[in-house]
Order: sequence, then C-alpha cells, then structure tokens
Amino acid sequence: MITNLTLTAQNKKVLFVLSAADTLALDNGRKLRQTGVFLNEFYLAYKSVTENGYLVEFASPNGVVATIDEESINDKYWENSLEIRNEAVAFIKNDNSYHSPITLENALENKDNYIGLIIPGGQGLMIDLLEDNNIPILLKHFAVEKKPTGLICHAPSLILTIPVEENPYIGFKVNAVSPFEEFVIEKFIMKGKPKNRRIAKQLKRVGLNYKSGWPKANYAIKDRNLITSQNPFSSSTFNTLYLEALAGYIETIK
Repeated sequence: MITNLTLTAQNKKVLFVLSAADTLALDNGRKLRQTGVFLNEFYLAYKSVTENGYLVEFASPNGVVATIDEESINDKYWENSLEIRNEAVAFIKNDNSYHSPITLENALENKDNYIGLIIPGGQGLMIDLLEDNNIPILLKHFAVEKKPTGLICHAPSLILTIPVEENPYIGFKVNAVSPFEEFVIEKFIMKGKPKNRRIAKQLKRVGLNYKSGWPKANYAIKDRNLITSQNPFSSSTFNTLYLEALAGYIETIK
C-alpha cells in the first residue's frame, strides 16, 4: 500500500475507464445496434467525484473518445433530472478532457497516480473492455492497493477477465445488472441477444457473492474497496458509497 503520500490536487485523481465501442451485434450478428457508455451511469458518477474535490482522468482503448449509448439520453433514465441530463449532453459535446482520453496502456503506466477507479456501464464495455488485456491488470492493481473501485451496471462483468486462481475479488459481495433487467433490456429495448450476457450467473459461478435489488431499484453494494451498482437508477447510492470509500482510503494513506 502507498504510504506517506501528501494528498495534493494532482494525486487526488480518479481514473475513469470508458468503452470506445459503438456497435453491438445481436442474435449472432444478424442485427446491429448502436451502443456505447450509458450517459447517466457515467456523468452522475463524474459529477459526484469532481464536485467533491477530486480530479478525473479518462482512459479508453487506444485513446478513442467514448460513444454514448443513444438510449441513455431518453428522459426515462433521468426521472426529475432533465436539467442534469442537458448538462451531461453539453459535457460530452464540449469537455476537452472527455475528448482527450489516454490509452489504457498509459493508464497502467500512471496507475500509482490514481486513488480510485470507476468504470461506467453500458453494453459497449461488453464488446471492447471485456476483451482488453489491460483490464485485468488494472483491476488487480487497484484491488491489491485497496483503492476504491467502482463498477457500474454491466461493468462488474469485467471482474470475470481476471483468472479465477489469481482473482482477488473471489468471495466478495457484488452487484450488477440483474437477470430480470437483462431480460427486459434484451426483449423490449434491444430486441435481440448479445454474445456476452447472463452476468449475475457468471459472477456466481466463479465464486462471487452476487446480490441484487428489485428491478429499477436504487441499489449498490460496497464490500471492502469494491463498489458495484445495478442499473441507471442506482447512481445516488453508488455515489454515496464510492465517496465513503475514497474518504476511507485517504485516511489510510495520510
């Protein structure tokens, strides 16, 4: 663990890893659908972190600017927060840091500069991040250093990229999109099945203690350094738990 670290603004930095995928194949490639990062799962976490005094650096495969899933701009995911939705849309259009992500290789080189990691959800990560060799290395580093690691909705599936025999999260309580929510997404929203699915079942199979709330619940879990959440409606609980984890980590390195 890092010790005797003076917490300047520079090292109060949280790494946001974003998918760069923009197209999702469904039903064994018979159908293609626009995809990407889910806007509120990304922006509400970003807003929470930055408004509490932390810096953010964005990283993505090959440093490609993330695409936002068009579905996630829909009013229904923002409840009474349409003003924040408009703020989020303006952010992804205009923010220089968002449009200048570093590569995942650069993120690994800089890994000691970050006090936390967040990977927002969306189907895009099921295409590229799930297949990227840098992801298990990053996740293991943050786990070993006990740095707060936030995985949102579909992102807990990335724990599966770490081989079981060296996976530090085996036995942890974990949340992710629920089986019923996956069914609804596939049946009524995407109207097709992607290649990578049944996240909860896979997490349980490798030895994680999967827990979930009701469909559309504001539900998240914190187990040691790992904070996982269920869906686009879970942001407030996720953000509270993640900020608590950051504060707790900072206390250990003062």
